[in-house]
Amino acid sequence: MEGQKKILFVINPISGGKKKTAFNKKVLEVLDLSKFHPTFQQTTHPNHAYELGKKAVEAGYDAVVAVGGDGTINELGSALVGSGIPLGIIPEGSGNGLALYLGIPMNEASAINRLNRFETVEVDCGYINDKPFFNIAGLGFDATVSDRFANDTIRGPIGYLRSVVNVISKYKPSKYILTIDGKTYEREAFMISVANSPQYGNNAYIAPNASVSDGILDVCIVHKFPLYILPMMVFRLFNRSADQSEYVEIIPGKEIHIQRVEEGPIHVDGEPISLSGDLKITVKPKSLKIIC
Repeated sequence: MEGQKKILFVINPISGGKKKTAFNKKVLEVLDLSKFHPTFQQTTHPNHAYELGKKAVEAGYDAVVAVGGDGTINELGSALVGSGIPLGIIPEGSGNGLALYLGIPMNEASAINRLNRFETVEVDCGYINDKPFFNIAGLGFDATVSDRFANDTIRGPIGYLRSVVNVISKYKPSKYILTIDGKTYEREAFMISVANSPQYGNNAYIAPNASVSDGILDVCIVHKFPLYILPMMVFRLFNRSADQSEYVEIIPGKEIHIQRVEEGPIHVDGEPISLSGDLKITVKPKSLKIIC
């Protein structure tokens, strides 16, 4: 129909451990088909969402929708950044950190219905050695957990919790040299999270004051702490007071350089990646439009 906006739904069939066999039918029931013409594609391999996003840009789609978690959002966002084509989100992941922060409904039908308004916000994009991220990138403990979780057969929050338990008893803090906007810090850290948005997902807030639209990243350094403190650390994540812990240091910045004494896993929006050597982290303000 003339005047309809072309929307591509990119569906990750395994995200969050949720079946999505009835998703296309739900879209046809809820989406305003007088305004939108939907097309559906399922991902079949790593980086497939990125490839589909790039093709959608070339084909002149009016929007692309990630049906999955923060990893799917990352791939599609990376393809759309700077294009002016907005990204829609149907949260179907294990944590859904960015969607929760943006107030996108967790209910599938409600999230689809939200697309009908077609209202957008512009968000910042972080880069870690030129790899984009929109929610949180990190190294240390949480990256090690993400690496373990990615290789687990159990998805969803239960699988993630199992990965945490398996890693934490054996994990040792590492030494880092950080340069943030020209100032240098030497730290022994349990983990370092570079936050564009405040939370990992499931309403666990590592950087309560972070914003996706302020042109600044929050560098969250979690110092070595005694294991008996762990329940309190977890409690602080969920009551948005992590920044008040004596074991957490948050330094805002735009240009961040991290030297590692030992190399280890890195996660970008919850997905483990391999990056060797020093890490250069920057931010590109308001470079992606998101329908919310």
